[in-house]
Amino acid sequence: VQLVESGGGSVQAGGSLRLSCAASGYTYRRYCMAWFRQAPGKERERVTSINSEGRKTYARSVMGRFTISQDNAGNTLYLQMDSLKPEDTAMYYCAADGINACYLDSPSSYRYWGQGTQVTVSS
Repeated sequence: VQLVESGGGSVQAGGSLRLSCAASGYTYRRYCMAWFRQAPGKERERVTSINSEGRKTYARSVMGRFTISQDNAGNTLYLQMDSLKPEDTAMYYCAADGINACYLDSPSSYRYWGQGTQVTVSS
């Protein structure tokens, strides 16, 4: 399984970014895909997830500002980030596993990870 993120960058507060995660070699029919982020000195936290049934979860800190989606084939995962805040600055990671992973927000519940893409929001 290979997950490759793209789309990170630097933006001013209030701006938008769209992250993408291209997935290959993934054969689960019932799957969970998620976006995590990790800021320096902080633990990795789950931002949002989506499963093969279309069910989505969002962390309270991003609800109403971030939107997770995927293409029809399920090969590419997206994270639309609007109204960005300096506290959104972090390395963002795409993660995947079987559908049950979506019930858990611990990074240890996900076996497959991308290399990460940096998001920096300046005030």
